[in-house]
Amino acid sequence: MPSATLWVESLSPWPTEGFGLERMRELLEQLGNPQRSFEAIHVVGTKGKSTAARRLAATIGGRAYTSPHVSGWHERLQTDPAGFERAIERVRPAAEELGATQFEILTAAAFADFAARGVKAAAIEAGLGGRLDATNVIDARVVLLTNVGLEHTEVLGSTREEIAAEKLAVAGRDAVVVLPDDEFAYLVPENEVLIGGALEAASAFLGRDVELAEASLPGRFEVRGREIWDGAHTPEAVEWLLERLPEPGDYIVVGSILRDKNVDSILPRLARAGSTLVATENPNERALPAAELAALAAPHFARVESVADPHAARARALELAEPGGRVLVTGSLYLLAELYGEHGNP
Repeated sequence: MPSATLWVESLSPWPTEGFGLERMRELLEQLGNPQRSFEAIHVVGTKGKSTAARRLAATIGGRAYTSPHVSGWHERLQTDPAGFERAIERVRPAAEELGATQFEILTAAAFADFAARGVKAAAIEAGLGGRLDATNVIDARVVLLTNVGLEHTEVLGSTREEIAAEKLAVAGRDAVVVLPDDEFAYLVPENEVLIGGALEAASAFLGRDVELAEASLPGRFEVRGREIWDGAHTPEAVEWLLERLPEPGDYIVVGSILRDKNVDSILPRLARAGSTLVATENPNERALPAAELAALAAPHFARVESVADPHAARARALELAEPGGRVLVTGSLYLLAELYGEHGNP
């Protein structure tokens, strides 16, 4: 029998029969409904969910469930590789019996692991949207919407309003909903609404003013010497990155982008970080081939090179940057996960 990690890797994250919560509820029922053993903040949105969840968990004294991962599968459950193996094995018999998807298994494993550890508070990041996401089986006291951008439009809707409605559908009648502004407040007319971010969500959850704890995650504006790694994969995420990038304009950019992203809007924004792009690709089946990405990027960058292997692409960027130069690795968390490698080091 393959290890828990290899088994999870072999599974599809996407349901073949369409999205729904019936199987997830049945899986949790067989596991004794571990999601009822802790109180939660549900984090939904387009950008910044994982970092917000980790900071929230640190502030409320709990654990975070996030996705996707960069340093390894264990990152999602805020544990180590051995702990991840135990968590998956705990749910594997029931999951195999029901034919659960990869994301359903990971979510159930997180909930069961938190219950086994005696966790009393958790920050749970939604995977895709909210209404039909596998995480939408918790009765969260607080829901945090980080922001709304056009992403996964084939599933969530073609407008920001439709996408916001899908995300905010996780809010139960009694949940406090924290929004970045009042744009979509009308979508939750029966809920108490606060304007703010993770700080306001933590304060609402604890019932008192707090200071938001610091926390970090691999691949989320991660400074690695003269390199910055960030998984920005939407135009809005690239704008967020550019606002925080020290002295944008002279970075050598290493980029890989998935085909279903808004490539035409991402590339001109990335060009504001630096005039040279080393186009590469990542193992995800939706990744643009390096040569195709290079062709699309050519009108926006003064210099474009195509290097299919991500490790070789990063090495080429460091060579082009020369001593003292800076490199930005971005475009996809899948690219960063590939660079991290099996042992968490590039």
